[in-house]
Amino acid sequence: MKPIIRTTAAALALALGLTISALAQAASISGEVKKIDEGAGKITLKHGPAKNLGMDEPMTMVYRVKNPGMLKQVKVGDKVTFEAEEAASGYTVTKLEKAK
Repeated sequence: MKPIIRTTAAALALALGLTISALAQAASISGEVKKIDEGAGKITLKHGPAKNLGMDEPMTMVYRVKNPGMLKQVKVGDKVTFEAEEAASGYTVTKLEKAK
């Protein structure tokens, strides 16, 4: 019976580790909208560190947006929180909200 308990405990620990990793990947980043290019589906954001993307320093950069409709919800100068992921074509904003 002890091997079953050890196996179950190991499986639970692995699942918890994967869940924490997934949550870290979706970490929100605080920033400010600097430019919007609706035609190209891109947004320029000045933001703090984005550890989940390997960015340890604040920076300003251009992101693609997963859904171009997100760009209609914000304007230049808005403070925002966003989530992004790295893809072969570059960094893509997957979630964008005005900061509260």
